[in-house]
Amino acid sequence: MDMTRIVLVAVISAAPMGMAHAADMITVPTSTRVELPVHDQAGFDWSGFYAGVYAGVQDSATGGTQFGAGVNAGVNAQFDFYLLGAEVAVHGLTDAGAGETSYGQILGRAGLVATDDVMIYAAGGYGMDLGPPSEEDILAGGGVELAVTDSVSVRAQYLHGFPVAGGEPKNQFTFGANIHF
Repeated sequence: MDMTRIVLVAVISAAPMGMAHAADMITVPTSTRVELPVHDQAGFDWSGFYAGVYAGVQDSATGGTQFGAGVNAGVNAQFDFYLLGAEVAVHGLTDAGAGETSYGQILGRAGLVATDDVMIYAAGGYGMDLGPPSEEDILAGGGVELAVTDSVSVRAQYLHGFPVAGGEPKNQFTFGANIHF
């Protein structure tokens, strides 16, 4: 009987240990981390064509303070958080009836995308009066543009005109909206 008791105690003692081994999970370490996205909404895409309208003020010693409105069209290329672009614009100017003219400009733009929806840029190019008086300027300045929807942005821009032919230095402030395609 003693031997039967020893075998019985051994079987009863071994049974829970076998069950414990069967319940253990098998794990395999991996070399990648699983990351959850903070949000799934991408930022504004500044790349591509755009067109817009704007209003502005231009001030010079010869022309005085002139008010106007215009249209612009351009293209941007965004590289990570850098931006390069080109733009053409034309606007009409008046100074309360004393004189009217139109002004055209070609600009290059280089900027930084500060946040998903805000771009800060420098601009430089060439501008000229399209009517009397005949003036030509080298333009330099910059601006800020804010995306308000998936395809619309608003902007504020300042340009200083350095005279090349005729005229005096100019200061130009514009505020406008662009549609991005």
